[in-house]
Amino acid sequence: MIPPMLEPRIQQQFYDTADGLVQAAESLARPVAAAVELLLAAVTGGGKLLVVGTGSAQADALYAAALFMGGAERPRPGLPALTLGADPAVNAALTQAVGGAVADPAAVLARQVHALGLPGDVLVVFEGPAANGVPQALAPLIEAAHDRELSVVLWTAAPREAPLSPSAELLTDIDIHIPVRADRLAQAGALYRLAWLALVDALDLQLLGETE
Repeated sequence: MIPPMLEPRIQQQFYDTADGLVQAAESLARPVAAAVELLLAAVTGGGKLLVVGTGSAQADALYAAALFMGGAERPRPGLPALTLGADPAVNAALTQAVGGAVADPAAVLARQVHALGLPGDVLVVFEGPAANGVPQALAPLIEAAHDRELSVVLWTAAPREAPLSPSAELLTDIDIHIPVRADRLAQAGALYRLAWLALVDALDLQLLGETE
């Protein structure tokens, strides 16, 4: 028998997330739209998108890159996108190159940005929280992007009262921060994915126009 409080508990997750959607629609529409324009300028100007995810957000980075290349709901030409940090062999080799077992994972990713990034490209970072709930410091990665004259689109997801991600403090006026906030981390994760799916849909709108 299902415990009497179990279904209401599950339903409350949906109700709370619905409330968060309304707030997110107001706070995230502008930075997401700005990111669309930045990515569109890059890919139509001959640049590419370097996509990276840290921690639990690695899956988001892989899926986002696939949607950039393959489209979301409508067929369109693929956009040039590369996922960094997804190849275990490359990661292992670069880890040895930057310090072995004690290497900073962000420094490993930074080596890939230095090798592959060109002026006009955009680094899209999906930042995942660490096991203790504190985001990983990504200074080497973001600094590498700026060294190579790349703009950065940084996605962060956190509880509403959490402090600003240290990575966001490294951004400049050519970068965009998309901070997803919610009362609970699970809801922030749901809003996070919806926000970047909205970004892909908006890219398709700009490239293909309105549907009939």
